Amino acid sequence: MQRRIAVVAVLVMMALAACGSPSDPAAGGTTPTPSPAPAVTPTASPSPSLSAVPSATPSASPTPSPTKAAPPPTSGKPISCTGKVAQSKPVASGAGPGGSILKTGSAAVALTFDDGPDPINTPKILDALKQCGVKATFCVVGFRARDHADLITRIAAEGHTLCNHSWQHLFDLAKRDDAYIRKDLENTNKMILRAAPGARVAYFRAPGGNFTAKLVKIAAELGMKSIYWHVDPRDWESAKFGKGTAMVNHVIAAVERDVRPGSIVLSHDNGKPDTIVAYRTLLPWLKARHTLIALPDTAPTAPSPAPLP
Repeated sequence: MQRRIAVVAVLVMMALAACGSPSDPAAGGTTPTPSPAPAVTPTASPSPSLSAVPSATPSASPTPSPTKAAPPPTSGKPISCTGKVAQSKPVASGAGPGGSILKTGSAAVALTFDDGPDPINTPKILDALKQCGVKATFCVVGFRARDHADLITRIAAEGHTLCNHSWQHLFDLAKRDDAYIRKDLENTNKMILRAAPGARVAYFRAPGGNFTAKLVKIAAELGMKSIYWHVDPRDWESAKFGKGTAMVNHVIAAVERDVRPGSIVLSHDNGKPDTIVAYRTLLPWLKARHTLIALPDTAPTAPSPAPLP
C-alpha cells in the first residue's frame, strides 16, 4: 500500500511539472535569450566634393583652410556727393620734371588714374565717378588698352579724358633711343583710338613720372602735353602703408591733407582695390570743396596713324 502511495506521489509531481511553461520564469522555466538585432554597418557620410557623386570610400573630413580676410567692400549704396564746404588753401604751384606740368592752371582739381584699364577695378571707379557726376583722366597702358578695348570705349563714352601712359610701363623709357620712344607712344595711341575713334589723346604721363626733356619733346611732337602730379598718396606702396583698411585710410588722409586748388592728383586703378574703396569717401569730400574736372582734351594732336593690321 505504501508503495502505491509513493508511485502516485511521483506521478502527481511529474504532472505538475508538465503544466509549467518553459518560457515563464514564474513557472520555473528557463528564460529565453533574445535574438540579437541584425547588425547594421554604419555608412560614413560622403566628403563634400566638386562632383555630385560621393566617393565610395569614406574619407576623413578635410581640414578647413585658414579663412582669408575679406577685401574691403567696393560697392554698396550709391555715393552721395552733395553739399559745399569752404576751403582756404593756397593754389597749387610748381613744375614737374623735364618741363612736365603738375597743376591744372585753374582752381579746378583733376583726378588721374594710372596703369589701367583693369577689368575689375576700372569699372568700379567709373561707377563711382558716374554716381557723383565727376569726370577724370585715365592714363592707360598700351597693351592693356589693346586687351580691354571695351573699357577704353566706356571711358571715352562717359566723358573722361584719355592719357597715354606708354606701351608697357617701362620705367627707363626715357633712356631708350628716340625711334623706340616714338614707336612706343604711337602704338599706345593706336590702341586707344582703335577702341575710341572719336577720342583725343591730348596727354602723356611717363611711367613712374620719369620725365626728361627728350621725353617731353617727343610727346609734344605727337601732340601730347606731359603731365606729372601735385598730389601723390603713394597708393602703390603697400610695403610701407599696408593693405586693406590701412591703405584705404592712408589714401584718404594723404589726399585730404595735400590737395589744393589746381592740384593734379595721382591715383591708380590697375590692381589697387583699396584705392577704389578710398574714393567712395574721397569723392564726396573733394566735390564739396573743389571743382573736379577731367583735363581738357582740346590740345592739338598729331594726325592719327594708320590702324595696326
